[in-house]
Order: sequence, then structure tokens, then C-alpha cells
Amino acid sequence: MGFFEHSVKESKESARLQIWGGLECTVARIGDVFRNQIKETGHFYRSSDLEQVASLGIRTLRYPILWECVSPEDPAQENWQWHDERLHALRNLEIDPIAGLIHHGSGPRYTSLLDPAFPDLLAKHAEKVALRYPWIRFFTPVNEPLTTARFSGLYGHWYPHGQNVRTFMQALIHQCRAVVLSMKAIRRVIPEAKLVQTDDLGKIFSTPLLQYQADYENERRWLSFDLLCGRIDQRHPWYKKFLAEEIDERELLFFLENPCVPDILGINHYLTSERFLDHRLEHYPHYHHAGNGRHQYADVEAVRVDLPHDQIGPYARLKEAWERYRLPMAVTEAHHGCSRDEQLRWLMEVWKSALKLKSEGADIRAVTVWSMFGATDWNTLLTQQNGFYEPGVFDIRSAEPRATALATATASLASTGNFDHPVLDRHGWWKRDERYYRPPARSGIPRLIGAPRRLLITGATGTLGHAFSRICQHRGLDHDLLKRSEMDITDPIAVENVLSRYRPWAVINTAGFVRVAEAENNAERCYKENALGPENLARACARLEIPFVTFSSDLVFDGECGRAYVESDPVRPSCVYGGSKADAEARVLAVWKKSLVIRTSAFFGPWDRYSFVHAVLRDLSAGLHFHANDSVLVSPTYVPDLVHATLDLLIDGETGVWHLANQDAISWHGLAFKVAQEAGVSTDLLVRIEDDNTRLTALGSERGLIMPPLESAIQRFLRESTVSWRSESMPTIAMG
Repeated sequence: MGFFEHSVKESKESARLQIWGGLECTVARIGDVFRNQIKETGHFYRSSDLEQVASLGIRTLRYPILWECVSPEDPAQENWQWHDERLHALRNLEIDPIAGLIHHGSGPRYTSLLDPAFPDLLAKHAEKVALRYPWIRFFTPVNEPLTTARFSGLYGHWYPHGQNVRTFMQALIHQCRAVVLSMKAIRRVIPEAKLVQTDDLGKIFSTPLLQYQADYENERRWLSFDLLCGRIDQRHPWYKKFLAEEIDERELLFFLENPCVPDILGINHYLTSERFLDHRLEHYPHYHHAGNGRHQYADVEAVRVDLPHDQIGPYARLKEAWERYRLPMAVTEAHHGCSRDEQLRWLMEVWKSALKLKSEGADIRAVTVWSMFGATDWNTLLTQQNGFYEPGVFDIRSAEPRATALATATASLASTGNFDHPVLDRHGWWKRDERYYRPPARSGIPRLIGAPRRLLITGATGTLGHAFSRICQHRGLDHDLLKRSEMDITDPIAVENVLSRYRPWAVINTAGFVRVAEAENNAERCYKENALGPENLARACARLEIPFVTFSSDLVFDGECGRAYVESDPVRPSCVYGGSKADAEARVLAVWKKSLVIRTSAFFGPWDRYSFVHAVLRDLSAGLHFHANDSVLVSPTYVPDLVHATLDLLIDGETGVWHLANQDAISWHGLAFKVAQEAGVSTDLLVRIEDDNTRLTALGSERGLIMPPLESAIQRFLRESTVSWRSESMPTIAMG
């Protein structure tokens, strides 16, 4: 029995806030190319996904039955096979779909948002959906019509790539008319069918000079809902604006004569949805500069400006929508494409905002976790195909989608309505002072209640320890970074005492013996620091039942297998250092099952001059020869990427061995050449070293390739480096 199938159950369920799910399913046309997010995130090919969704306790799911996928070439040519299989599975799993018929699309190739036939054509598809699946009760014929009209008709991002107000208006009217006609067609088959109408809802703030522009955009943001509710009559502030752009008055009268009031108002709200317009261009980065033909101004995220807290954010926008329409509501997308801690903070802020509004008497039904399987290239609004992936409840960069901490949160909210995690002790970046372009005189951080739970990080004097501390501070993760004098990890009693005193929620070990060549003549010390030390930490963490992270190396392998190594490959070290790391892995995992062991390789970072990459640029730019081996292939690792990925895995609750390195296998010489070339440094003095024994200790993964490609890492290193390589005089470093 489904959630909405019986009125009694509907009444009981609506008494408390529900957690719904949703899949990013956009089919967007960019020029003549159609992008399908269901295929790009892999859900199209995985029938087991729906069982994973059901396992979280989700019983309502926004799900696509998209026109472009059923009849891509001709309305008379239909392919329902994929949808039949998936919808049959949903029904068996007792998950109610909210059927989406077009999602940021412009329709199949034979129509467009500017085609007068678009509404009728979509309505015919809607009728076919209703006839084929008469048990579905909830529908979203057109997702976010206002947002799609803006991106397709005003900003030119999507087909038909319009960049004027009239195109925007026509696209909006055609989509809203399509909603009305589709719901009429559906209700002829399913009389009790409900409309869940979604759109992005933000707000514009501004300096006084630009208040006129803010007012214009703030009136515009309601247009899709106002059209469907039959509110745009001659008294509406946009009525004359439509007529001024040569929109036929009969098109507006259609909505007055055929109101299609949503049964549930679906509010989508993102951190970028609220904007601030400022004529003082010099205060903001150039990429935020814009204009309207009358004034030039910066258009920035409102959360980066010192505005009163009660005026921005999901609670303020939901309350505004409730007071305007007094219709049942749901948050139909809650997503933040950031680090895992920030994703959790945003989800919980949206959830608590909805709970607060519900406690005040608003009829708000649910919060929808978006997107279940992530999204691709939304950082460019799909206009570029870079493969930029944002994980969601599941991370699809593994052989099977891997549950993230969002899955744990979703399951907990579905079953208890509550969720807790140490990262929630701090506010998200949008409420911390570092968010500002121009910091205010007073602190903008809301007061915390109680002391945040903390991480403990060892290795204060090392590259990795410093990187963890820096990035934890950036991510709002409270922590203590300890030196050897504060905790000697080789002393088990000292470790027990320090952990008992600090009581961290997790321990990250970056300490150890790092000089690979010296280890050959100092094996006892190397094993003591690299194997016994981590074992002491793991044992203490086991006693406290807290997660533990430690680092291993690609040198646990001898490089003779002829391919990139994966986590299950047997270790076979050929040096003392590699042996110490292999011993550490075995000891740590034997004493504490909740340990996370990260194998990695060949660090380089933007804050450290003691790396191969920095040495290449330093020497070649100084006119010195640089020797690099071309017979040893490794997986270089950009330290910020390593730290972010490790923290995400820790928050996700991952354990066991993971390989983390930027995706590529390259020789030391190849790396030197690539880095110099990207930096614009001459490679004339780069000397290739070759030997007869090619060795490949590159790291692949069978658990998930979650690190960015090496090329991206090098480009970011060159942009982000804070240590100059051009004016130093240091000894040449050769790797081989």
C-alpha cells in the first residue's frame, strides 16, 4: 500500500514531517546535444538502485517518466520498457513515485519551449503515462518552469538559448499551460491525481540604488505559481509587462479561466538562490559583475553579505511562500554540492526550518533529499562536459553506489525524525565569518550552545598534519593538532592518557617516519614510528570506540604486477619503509575494525616547498638541470584533494583499506614534464633517467575512484600555490 493510496494513511503520515527522495534526472538540450543525467549518473543502467533507496525508509520518490526518453524522435514512437521495469519495482517496494514528465527540458527534438504545440504535445504524453500507470497519484508535469524559462529564454544556457524577456515569457507561459493541460489529461484517467508543482525560490536583496532591480526580480520569482493559481489578472504587477512584450492577452486569460492550483507547492531552495545586488563593483570578484543596461553591479550570493539572519535562508523563504499561498508545501529539493560535513549541515538546516514552520501551523509535508545518486556538471549548469560529479545520498564512483553519511542521515530522519553527527556542532560555511567578501565589523556567527566535539590529529610538524589542520579549519571541523612532545605515539601509555583527556570523536594519524631512503639504515626506528605507533593509536581508539584514520603507502607493493594496484592486492614491499607500512596496516586492522587505512603516493601541495613538483619548478625556472626517472610509474597525489577525500570517507563511516590518489599513472619524468609545461616553464634542462626495470606502483581502486584527475590537480596547484618556486636556492632533488 502506497503513501497516498488511502486517505486515512495520508492523514496520519501528514501529521509528521516526511523525508522524501529525488533523483537528478534533467534531460537538457545544449545546442543539438541532449544531456541525460539519469544516464550520466548511471541510474539508467542499475536496477538495484531502487532497493537501496527503499532500504533508507523512503516511501515517496520524485521519479522521471520523461517525454524525451519515451518518445525522443516521434510522438507515435514510444519505448516504455525501462520505465515499466522501474515503476514495477517501485510498486513492489511500496514507494510512491511523484512522476516527473519533463525536467529542465525543452521537449524532444521535434518541439521546443517556443513551439505553440508544446503544451498539447506534453499533455498527450501525460495522458499516455496515466493510462499506462493508473496507480500513480502524484505528478510534476514540468519541473521548475520559471527556472527553466530563465535559463533557456533569458540567460541562454539551454535550448533554445534565448536571451531576452519575451523569449523568457513565452517559454514560461508554454510550460505552465503544459502543466494545466497535462493535469486535465491525467485527471480524465486518474480523477484523484495530485499536482506537486516545483520551482526554485530565492530572493533578491540590494543596495538602495538597485532596489528597483531587486523589486523586479522578486516579483518575477512567483510567476509560475501565480499563473497556475490564476492570480495574474489586470491588477498583477506583471500583467502589463507581459503585454508590453507582445504576449497575447488571451494567453494570460487562459490561466484565469483554467486555474490549476497545486495540491502541494514544491519549494526548491539552494544557497545560491538568494542574491545581493551591489553597484560597488570594486568590492567583489570580477566574475560576479553584471548589469541591466541601466546600471552595472555585482550579483553575489546573499549569504556572503552581512544581512540579518532572519531575512535569508530556507525558513524565511518557506514562511514567505506559506504566507503568500497558504497551500500544502514540501521542500522538493535539498542539496548542497560541497564537502560531506557541509552537505549534512545544509540538509539539517532545511529539515529544522521545515519543522519550525510546521510547529507554527504551516501545512508542510516533507523534505526531499536531492539527489539520491548525485549530479554531474551542475557547476557549469550542464553547459560543459567536464565530468564534475557531486555525490548525493549515494556516491556512484564505486562499483556499486556507496552509501554516504547523507544515507545515514536520511535513514535516521525517516525512522525517528532526528539525526546527530559531530560535524553538526558547527554551522555551515554560509553562517561562518569566512563567507564574507568584505567582513563586517561585528561577528556574523550565531552563538553556539555547548562545546563542539573535536577531532584529534597527530603529526603537527609534518606536511600532512598541517594540511589537515588548515582544511579542517576551513571546513569548520574543530580539532587539536598535536606534536610529538604532546603525544608520543610510540608510547602506549601516553597515547591512552592523551586520548582519555581529549576524548575526540575521531583520531587522524599523520605522524611517522617519512624518509624512505634513510629507513634502510634505520629500520628499528622506522618500524617503531610507522607500525607500532599506529597500532597504539588504533588500540586506544578501540577502547573508546571511536573511528581511527592512518596513512599507508604505495610502497607496500613492489611494482612488479604490471598494472595499477587495487585494495585487495596482496602486499609485497621491497624496501624497509614499505615493510613498515604493510606491518602497520595489519596491526591496525587487527586491533580495531573501525580503522580507515589510506594508501597514497607522491604528495604535492600548495603550501609545501618540500615536494617533487615544487623542486621541478624551482630548479627549471632557476636554469638548473633536473633529473627524473622515466621507468618508475606512480600516482601523484594533490594534498588538498587527499585531505578532503579522507575527511569525507571518515564522516561517511568508511573503514578498511582505501586507495586515494589523483587518477593517473605517470613516471616521475612524465610528471616533471607535465608540471613544467602547465606552468609555462622551459623543459630544455629536464633530464630523463631510464633503467631496465620498469616498475609501476600506481594506485587504482576497486572501492571507488573518488579523487579528481591528475591534470585538474596540477592546474589547481598552480593556481593555489602560496609558496614561490622562482627565487629559491636549494639543492636539486632527483627522483628515481
